[in-house]
Amino acid sequence: MAITRILEHKWFHNFIIAVIIFNGIILGYQTSKGLSESTIRLLDVLDMACLAIFVIEIVMKLYAYRLSFFKDGWNNFDFIIVAIALVPTTGGLAILRAFRIFRVLRLVTTVDSIRRVVSGMLLAIPGVGSVGVLLVIVFYIGAVICTTLFGDTFPDWFGNIGQSMYTLFQVMTLESWSMGIVRPVMEVFPYAWIFFIPFITVTTFTVLNLFIGIIVDAMATIKEQDQIKKAKESDVDEHYVIQKDIAALREHLDILIKDVKR
Repeated sequence: MAITRILEHKWFHNFIIAVIIFNGIILGYQTSKGLSESTIRLLDVLDMACLAIFVIEIVMKLYAYRLSFFKDGWNNFDFIIVAIALVPTTGGLAILRAFRIFRVLRLVTTVDSIRRVVSGMLLAIPGVGSVGVLLVIVFYIGAVICTTLFGDTFPDWFGNIGQSMYTLFQVMTLESWSMGIVRPVMEVFPYAWIFFIPFITVTTFTVLNLFIGIIVDAMATIKEQDQIKKAKESDVDEHYVIQKDIAALREHLDILIKDVKR
């Protein structure tokens, strides 16, 4: 189908990316103060033109792919983003004007490399959740220890479990952890480093690296799945071409047989 070939052509793909970026720049520029009326009208026209292109693209995809369009989660995402943009931004719905910038998120569905990153992050959620639970357990244990040992002397930092967990979170991020927290504690409790050094090692350098490792592994899995999918699509295309060639040969053979019989 001609429309399918247009949608899958590289120039059309790059054109949509350019329109998304251009639309993002327009939406950002519209927030500037002191714009003249003519400039505001021009930006509104350009914004509507970009939206019209997005609508035409969605309509073309619906016509080309029919109901199979909605089988792809990324297509559903595009459809929702464009549909929200079509809602009138007047009266009580004026707040939706601020959400027009979400159209820039269409780059996620349009640019393969960005889509792989997001897909990898989504795939990594179960593993990240498990590491997150482990991190909470470590924080809770550390908070109980700190509240018990340092709570009476440093109530602002370790007065209760919640304050201790917040303080330990600051320590984990290495934000003023030494001069701001640990050294003042060590002035009263000289051996406090026996707790804080292993805590930083476990949380900052071990657990957080586990997060990164899980996400990187998930992204590698997504890339491998994409390669397998492309290989299958290539095989299907080759099979289709071969079938067309065979059908054409059969037609020629039928014509030759008819000529011989005459």
